[in-house]
Amino acid sequence: MLKEDRRLQILERIMREHNYQRSALLEILHAAHELYGYFDKSLLAYIAERLNLPPSHVYGVASFYHLFKFRKPGEHIISACMGTACYVKGVEEIIAAIERGFNVKRGGSTPDGRLSLFVTRCIGACAMAPNITIDDEVIGRATKEVVLERVRRVLEG
Repeated sequence: MLKEDRRLQILERIMREHNYQRSALLEILHAAHELYGYFDKSLLAYIAERLNLPPSHVYGVASFYHLFKFRKPGEHIISACMGTACYVKGVEEIIAAIERGFNVKRGGSTPDGRLSLFVTRCIGACAMAPNITIDDEVIGRATKEVVLERVRRVLEG
């Protein structure tokens, strides 16, 4: 990791504000994820070293939370809610249509890195099920036709 990286300087300041306390690990992980968009091994190792924690502990905490990503996401991110209401209302069919229509697998990105597809457990909008999020915009009562068209527009724009 480069010391010249502005994000690393910000992360270092945040850890310093928390006095490098182990008890602040989750807050520091949230800050690091917000800064970088994902965790790679070197970033987790850096946090472990600075907080004087075993790397396995830092990875264990980070991997427990489903919102943290461990691969660099694509330029545009689709998130499909797999909560019970969304599942019952057919989100699986929408995910399959996205996978077929844009050559992307859940948890992965397109070969050109423009689009990533993730699934989440629940976004808390059950009354609007099924829910798909595209670049932080929630599409409630989603249909595969609406979602595919919205993704096409995002990729064109």
